[in-house]
Amino acid sequence: MIKYLLQKEFLQIRRNSFMPKIIFIFPIMVMCVMPWVMNQEVKNIRVDVVDIDRTSQSQQLVHQIEASNYFIFNGQKATYQEAMKDIETTKADIILEIRDGKYLIAANAVNGTKGSIGSAYLSQIVRSRSAFLRPVGSKRPEVERPLGSSKNLSPLTSNLSPLTLYNKLQSYKVFMIPALMGILMMMLCGFLPALNIVSEKEKGTIEQINVTPVSKWSFILAKLIPYWIIGLVVLTLCLVLSWLVYGITCQGPLLLVYLLAILLALFFSSFGLIVSNYSDTMQQAMLVMWFFVVCLMLLSGLFTPVRSMPDWAYLTTYINPMHYFADAIRTVFVRGGGLQSIAHQVLALFCIASAMAVWAVKSYKKNF
Repeated sequence: MIKYLLQKEFLQIRRNSFMPKIIFIFPIMVMCVMPWVMNQEVKNIRVDVVDIDRTSQSQQLVHQIEASNYFIFNGQKATYQEAMKDIETTKADIILEIRDGKYLIAANAVNGTKGSIGSAYLSQIVRSRSAFLRPVGSKRPEVERPLGSSKNLSPLTSNLSPLTLYNKLQSYKVFMIPALMGILMMMLCGFLPALNIVSEKEKGTIEQINVTPVSKWSFILAKLIPYWIIGLVVLTLCLVLSWLVYGITCQGPLLLVYLLAILLALFFSSFGLIVSNYSDTMQQAMLVMWFFVVCLMLLSGLFTPVRSMPDWAYLTTYINPMHYFADAIRTVFVRGGGLQSIAHQVLALFCIASAMAVWAVKSYKKNF
């Protein structure tokens, strides 16, 4: 019986003029566009320089800032007050004042991330340049940041040589691509089954299934299996695009990536089925799904570290399957971890997905 129900579902998907396009065009657009857009690297920081000393060393520092890929040199100003006018009118983000061998950095902290990271970038350039020009036995110049903090930067006492173990190029795309795979699995395996069932409710065709001797398990599996298959095909497409477009490949076993995707698909498809069982219209199902999906996504650590959240929000990660998926797939995809390193996340995903699957079956009411 389930064989014919699966044939019906695939025929419905194929005959829908919109569905096949969105299934394949949407992942391609996400993988080819989003890694470039969803980037938390801070660039194009506009800098005003107030060079009171006018020495050859200070001019070399200005040229180094001008040549940096992170800064846009906004020109040299005669006074600090003139540069502050650019800050107040948002024409500049940071001021560097050079006076009596001291360097003062003032950052516009309206955008806290841009201000703090931009001032840290500029401090690194000043420190490196000062260390290069400093005569043996002389003191290092002080670097001050008056806006937000007046604490002087601690001097460097030794040469540091960073060692990057995993993401050697420190590309944010390596961090985001596994997250985008999870988002695609969530959208395809969560939204589509829910909307499919609710649309049959609106059309009245589900009543024809309810009066047949088809069991609940057969009906539910027939609704979910096609989208599981579509999700795995899309995951394969994402892996291929990651390799072709960005040259990024999975460092760990691919079977673990597919295992995590299957568990996540089981959770979201079951969750979508639960929402459809309690919804009467597509609009209602869409709003309910969107509410929970946004909360699960933003509280999972896909984009920002979960440890930076308040304690009450951090507690929600213990029941958030997207959090376990994000941790596990980045461990496998980026660090090359094995099953032993993600056993905790796999077990948690399996338990949460199984509980949702049981709820989905129990909540579906079939009337003969």
